[in-house]
Amino acid sequence: MTVIRQDDLIQSVQDALQHISYFHPLDYIEALGDAYQKEQSPAAKDAIAQILTNSRMCAEGHRPICQDTGIVVVFAKIGMNVRWDATMSLTDMINEGVRRAYLQPDNVLRASIVSDPAFGRKNTRDNTPAVIHYDLVPGDTIEIRIAAKGGGSENKSKFAMLNPSDSIVDWVLKTVPLMGAGWCPPGMLGIGIGGSAEKAMLLAKESLMDHIDMTQLKARGPANKIEELRIELYEKVNALGIGAQGLGGLSTVLDVKILDYPTHAASKPIAMIPNCAATRHAHFTLDGSGVAHLPVPKLSSWPDVTWQPDRSARHVNLDTLTPADVTSWKAGDRLLLTGRLLTGRDAAHKRIADLYASGQGLPGGVDFTNRVIYYVGPVDPVRDEVVGPAGPTTATRMDKFTELMLEKTGLIAMIGKAERGPVGLEAIRKHRAAYLMAVGGAAYLVSKAIRASRCVAFDDLGMEAIYEFTVENMPVTVAVDSAGNNVHETGPAEWKERIRQLPVLT
Repeated sequence: MTVIRQDDLIQSVQDALQHISYFHPLDYIEALGDAYQKEQSPAAKDAIAQILTNSRMCAEGHRPICQDTGIVVVFAKIGMNVRWDATMSLTDMINEGVRRAYLQPDNVLRASIVSDPAFGRKNTRDNTPAVIHYDLVPGDTIEIRIAAKGGGSENKSKFAMLNPSDSIVDWVLKTVPLMGAGWCPPGMLGIGIGGSAEKAMLLAKESLMDHIDMTQLKARGPANKIEELRIELYEKVNALGIGAQGLGGLSTVLDVKILDYPTHAASKPIAMIPNCAATRHAHFTLDGSGVAHLPVPKLSSWPDVTWQPDRSARHVNLDTLTPADVTSWKAGDRLLLTGRLLTGRDAAHKRIADLYASGQGLPGGVDFTNRVIYYVGPVDPVRDEVVGPAGPTTATRMDKFTELMLEKTGLIAMIGKAERGPVGLEAIRKHRAAYLMAVGGAAYLVSKAIRASRCVAFDDLGMEAIYEFTVENMPVTVAVDSAGNNVHETGPAEWKERIRQLPVLT
């Protein structure tokens, strides 16, 4: 009879979370490398190059692929013959592994979990608790599948109760464009069909733990209706032309995974959850012999792709930036930013709004006049770093604050990831500002452009405080210019039409 030691499980969880923070699954890297070779859209190809370069840098430097190091999700299959040498509950053991992983000094991971989610939203400081799903099964081992799920992709999860006669394909093709690009494509779509409402969501999440195998599936041909549906959705979603980072291109998804379950005769529940460019998951089995060991990938497994700035990119001095400079930028321009910018995301924007509502205005030492704000919540630095991985967060969450910021503070441009919503777009047009897009999934690469960092306000907010970064040649793309021209509208529309004219879907 197998005896599982408490310390072995805790250490295995800790090791797995550290491992996936800096090693992409190789199936994802191989699929993304293939997508890079096939991509014809210059903007999308540049974005994929940044993601691949970032991935290799993280594998070499053992630092997080993305600044959002995720909410931990665990699927645990517990053999019913297993015995324990433990004093803690299994849930407590897993959470202790999470705590140790996220506080590991040589690779501190960002703590993103908040308690009292409806009201206080206080950070738990160690990224616990995990979301854990248990299944008791015959056997004498413990199988753990563990993931760190980023908020940007998780926030794009969709669910519907379809009628039994409704088309799954029609619903997916209608819904994917509504997700925008905040989930950082190209990635995976996990789909759950059947069961009850919560079961469909669970199936969708669990499907994302599977390996990417679409190339192999298409080569051998589908063996059943579900595999036929996977191929159909893969081809038709890519035909939408959304592309990497929503810039328009051939590859929006690298795979589509589907799990199903019997359901009520009157129902057809369906859930869809995307996995982003920071796809992170690991699988291990404990059999009583000690701590699990995850294979370390060879750097030679990464494609020979090294991102370099576009030679035509415009160099921008942030310290002398004027509104006239901003109005000279055109949607699609590549910029390299040098100088000082300020950061701020959800909590900082809310606090600024509250200060203005109370008549106080900005806190001392914060001046946005003719400045650029970067929507970011960086990882804490280690060793000689100025800042840890510092990729952009989803810009639409700041849309409701954009009018206030542009009208009251003197702000003239913003940096984030993915598209802006109607409210944000209207404010940008009205104030002749600009929205710049950095690549989601390239957080470590972006951090190398940051030469200095200091907290200037709201230090109690941790990673959501306002910082001043001094950057050198930070790469961004003008996503929305001062006239309101928007690459997240024009890019996908152009590439949807181009793909329609291709003789065979790529």
